[in-house]
Amino acid sequence: MFCPKHPQEALLAGQLVDDLKAYSCPTCHGSWIRSEDYQVWQQPQADPSFEVNSLTVPINRDISYQPSRYDSRAGLCPSCGFYLVRRRITLKQVTFFIERCPGCKGIWCDDGEWEMLDKLGLSTCVPVLFTDEWQSHARIAEADYRERVATAEKLGPEIAEKLFELAKLLEEHPSGDFGVAYLMRRFEK
Repeated sequence: MFCPKHPQEALLAGQLVDDLKAYSCPTCHGSWIRSEDYQVWQQPQADPSFEVNSLTVPINRDISYQPSRYDSRAGLCPSCGFYLVRRRITLKQVTFFIERCPGCKGIWCDDGEWEMLDKLGLSTCVPVLFTDEWQSHARIAEADYRERVATAEKLGPEIAEKLFELAKLLEEHPSGDFGVAYLMRRFEK
């Protein structure tokens, strides 16, 4: 097997973390995780009550991370030769991509990405990150976050926080739409 980012480099067998077999590139330090090895590692850690909507999208996390310089480089699957599919992980300050083979379902992590996925609590559910449901969930969370940031920039953090609290109260109240209508009438004057 050869590195997706450095096709001339043979991958070296080893372990990414305890009991998770992986193959690493001596040049870029990326890691290839075969699907069957990931599944064996993941099974004892899987949460049977897991739901995609309960998975926290990390957009508002303020974590210092510098993506690998090879993160934007396309790659071929070391096992079966398909182009790897990329999925974006967006943090407050930075975006990085993890990759997966659409054929054999192996996972490629550039240098440092596995540690970041683990820190974000996403390492045990990597296949979920490639589903349409997760991508939709992540887009909605990102749009919501950006809207909150823009609101705080326009109104200031103190008023914005009060507005967010009021919005939540109205959303949860059975007659919350009456409160929204009241506010709209106030601004029509």
